[in-house]
Amino acid sequence: MSDTLTVDVVDSEGKKTGSADLPADVFDVQTNIPLIHQVVVAQLAAARQGTHDTKSRGEVRGGGRKPYKQKGTGRARQGSTRAPQFAGGGVVHGPTPRDYSQRTPKKMKAAALRGALSDRARAGRVHVVSGFAPGTAPSTKSALAVLDNLSGRKNVLVVVERQDEITWKSLRNVERVHLLVSDQLNTYDVLISDDVVFTQGALDAFLAGPVKGSADAKDDSK
Repeated sequence: MSDTLTVDVVDSEGKKTGSADLPADVFDVQTNIPLIHQVVVAQLAAARQGTHDTKSRGEVRGGGRKPYKQKGTGRARQGSTRAPQFAGGGVVHGPTPRDYSQRTPKKMKAAALRGALSDRARAGRVHVVSGFAPGTAPSTKSALAVLDNLSGRKNVLVVVERQDEITWKSLRNVERVHLLVSDQLNTYDVLISDDVVFTQGALDAFLAGPVKGSADAKDDSK
């Protein structure tokens, strides 16, 4: 593996303005599929509300009186019409509110993200742009022209800086585009996207964060 991958940086008119380095320790590492699976499952589990609830026979209203006498009817004995076998009765072993979140160490999240990004980078599906709008005003038309020049695929993940309102307003209503701030980039969103497009500022901010592991990851794990 080389130390650094290089991709072209294009401007809002689709012209090459330079190149950007993609460090191999982030964009060219071995993809650990079991690790990625574990991290994605944990992320989706944490997104569940866990507010589902059913009532047991002790929580259903009514049914306090014995429906009929114990003996002499020829029928099975019953103590309440709110038992599970009756319509309107309680639910046996039904769901109750719970927390689905799983603890995932930061090092594992960072490693899974590096693996997902490396898979996209090796396939030539990581791109860098200097900007999406030619002026100081948002332009969806110009932003889409840039994306179409980079990729014609259905799902595109665009990573921007938090203060980049021009790009955000230009692409926030485009159906095939998912926008994320650089510090929100995660394994799941990378995997469900066909291409990942960074703005130059977002790439710099992302690489300056703890995703590389090593010393930064050790600091975060404390």
